[in-house]
Amino acid sequence: MNIEKSLQQDISKAFASLFQAELKAEEIALQPTRKEFEGSHTFVCFPYARLSKKNPEETGKLLGAHLVEHSQLVEDFNVVKGFLNLVLNDTTWIGTFKDIFNAENFGFHPANGKEVMIEYSSPNTNKPLHLGHLRNNFLGWSVAEILKANGYNVHKVQIINDRGIHICKSMVAWQLFGDGETPESSGKKGDKLVGDYYVKFDQEYKKEIAALEAKGMAKELAEKEAPIYKKAQELLLKWENKEPEVYQLWETMNGWVYDGFDVTYKTMGVDFDKLYYESNTYLLGKEQALEGVEKGVFFQKEDGSVWVDLTDEGLDQKLLLRADGTSVYMTQDIGTAILRFTDFPKISKQIYTVGNEQEYHFNVLFKILAKLGYLWAKECYHLSYGMVDLPTGKMKSREGTVVDADDLMQEMVDTAKAHTTELGKVDDFTKEQAKELYEILGLGALKYFLLKVDPRKRMLFDPEESIQFHGNTAPFIQYTHARISAILRKADQLGIRPDYNSFDNLSSLHGSEVGIIGTLSDYPKKVKEAGENYSPDVIAQYVYDLAKDYNRFYQEISIFNEEDQDALKFRIALSSVVAQTIQKAMGLLGIKVPSRM
Repeated sequence: MNIEKSLQQDISKAFASLFQAELKAEEIALQPTRKEFEGSHTFVCFPYARLSKKNPEETGKLLGAHLVEHSQLVEDFNVVKGFLNLVLNDTTWIGTFKDIFNAENFGFHPANGKEVMIEYSSPNTNKPLHLGHLRNNFLGWSVAEILKANGYNVHKVQIINDRGIHICKSMVAWQLFGDGETPESSGKKGDKLVGDYYVKFDQEYKKEIAALEAKGMAKELAEKEAPIYKKAQELLLKWENKEPEVYQLWETMNGWVYDGFDVTYKTMGVDFDKLYYESNTYLLGKEQALEGVEKGVFFQKEDGSVWVDLTDEGLDQKLLLRADGTSVYMTQDIGTAILRFTDFPKISKQIYTVGNEQEYHFNVLFKILAKLGYLWAKECYHLSYGMVDLPTGKMKSREGTVVDADDLMQEMVDTAKAHTTELGKVDDFTKEQAKELYEILGLGALKYFLLKVDPRKRMLFDPEESIQFHGNTAPFIQYTHARISAILRKADQLGIRPDYNSFDNLSSLHGSEVGIIGTLSDYPKKVKEAGENYSPDVIAQYVYDLAKDYNRFYQEISIFNEEDQDALKFRIALSSVVAQTIQKAMGLLGIKVPSRM
């Protein structure tokens, strides 16, 4: 039973009967009743006073009385300043629950035949993944899963930024100071080793700039004339010309990084369907830039550099190829976008999960693609998200102050271990079971805290707050699931196994039971809302509300002391559906839920 549609139809009939006014059911808006008032659905009467030709208060009272008498759903009502709050009868809620209980894949929507592509992670191969990458990966992966739940065929991809001046900086530093060091000889993950040399480059670069400034050179010129920077530029040109020695070093150092990334992604619990590499796509972008000049879409300056003029779009001129022929990020992104729509011609949307500091970049990219004549440019979307701060402040990768993703994930697991042990929640666990629980809790706390915030907002990540077993946290929700699992195990031991027909004789419900059914019935709508807005925070808030509702029910009702067998079976069934929904909702966020805690 779709309660909202049924109510809309009943209200439409009431308008026709009471006011001789035509009001289409689909035009009727209902909203959740505020917690301080009795009821579940609220009809705002103000916009419809023109049809009833009465004030909103009187309109509400007449409608409410009519619905109590003629609707099979409505038992009572109250009107608060033109807001009609509807109280549904228990029969309606029981019927709704039976439909949910019997649904094959409750909350998920059937295949819609549409394909979408979502890009996330997209790291540089000159440093390990950091806290910002965690939000990026968790957000992109979760949105992909939410879109799948909405019926889309989803392709999860990343572009690996494996070339450019930043890569050459790590390579130069390794050549100058590495003395043949490898991940094996150092005992370091490959991505961390290469990242150390990126930091080393910056340190030496600053020393050389300072030395040149001390000799009287202007800072801006010193930054260009510093010997180590010139070496990096020379290396980039040699790489683009595929000089064997340089190319081999590039492949070797990138290989170290990929091995490190794989370990981090496995810990994160994210995956990809296809990888794109900037070293492959930038050439296609260069071709497009040169073709654009021939077509008059782009222009070339006297020094040979290629530009696009977007002043007629309210922007400025944008560099596409440098004077020496080397490409920039924009060139690579042009090539990547074209290649993706070539590889997957049926995708209806290409979503880029990238921080909000790149909003200008993607605005420019989409306008360039449109200028090149690609009609699908309008189907490109930048899923912009805010940066993540820690209490210690903003991260700076060149200075080596980045919060390493591996370190933070391990810290969260260690913190979960300390909290869980202190609370005595693993006293009867084996060592292996306890280790698994710490990982589930630690990573769950991290993912949930980063995803429960609107993606567009900048946020402060507080590791200590995220791991608490109370409040809006993953451990609170996970503990609720473990509590329900214990109840279900006991019910199974007692032979209580409800089926679809177990509730036929049930006649009344407790208020907290009604609350849970109401929240459960919202799940498909919340999945749809999260998909339409690319917002995992909608799912996070939903599953938190569901866990709160269940805990209220658990506090107010003694399940196994219930003598009425119909009521007992119903409560076990209700608990089972809540557990399943928590598991599925948290699964959309990439979070596991334990059955024991």
